[in-house]
Amino acid sequence: MTTRVIIVDDQAMVRAGFAALLAAQSDIDVVGEAPDGAQGVELSRRSHPDVVLMDVRMPEMDGLEATRRILAPPPGGGDTAVGDRRPRVLMLTTFDVDDYVYEALRAGASGFLLKDAPPADLIAAVRVVASGDALLAPSVTRRLIADFARQRPAARGKPVQRLKALTQRETEVLTLVARGQSNAEIASTLVLAEQTVKTHVSRVLTKLDLRDRAQAVVFAYESALVTPGE
Repeated sequence: MTTRVIIVDDQAMVRAGFAALLAAQSDIDVVGEAPDGAQGVELSRRSHPDVVLMDVRMPEMDGLEATRRILAPPPGGGDTAVGDRRPRVLMLTTFDVDDYVYEALRAGASGFLLKDAPPADLIAAVRVVASGDALLAPSVTRRLIADFARQRPAARGKPVQRLKALTQRETEVLTLVARGQSNAEIASTLVLAEQTVKTHVSRVLTKLDLRDRAQAVVFAYESALVTPGE
């Protein structure tokens, strides 16, 4: 299936470059561009993309607020319903805006990509995020979240209570996801089949009402299941 993508960035040359690169792929269709977050939200609602490439800092509305609006549950709830067509958001950033990226991941963004990444990385990132199968650069994202976990007290109450819904094996899998391991690495660590790991990850996301691995990493740190420096 073709992955529908929109690009939200205030730099016209960046949009044009990304659009040309992605449109050249047979399995990716660039269906629109927007110069700021507000227009990006409207474009997303009109064009129903699979993936939104979202810049962090923009005029009118930044990428963080735009991400929150795009990924907000639909009116009337049912955010996990089969008919939910909210896109995946891939943040475009640099290391000097980590705080924005952290908050975007909390809001539901599926990962992030540095703007100066090689073209092949951008193409791969769109495909990975569209599949919903894994978080782009999990070890980098884990380190980023760990940096902010050091500065913020661990959450108490509801997040910790939610962990009780998991089995011991599911808790082990979530811990390794938070440490940046891929499904293959988790399978090797726990001596399981990779498909079994995928099943455990899926159950963890469902039980904790999390959108994807990115939110699972955030949840694991905020509930103190894992701590920085482990």
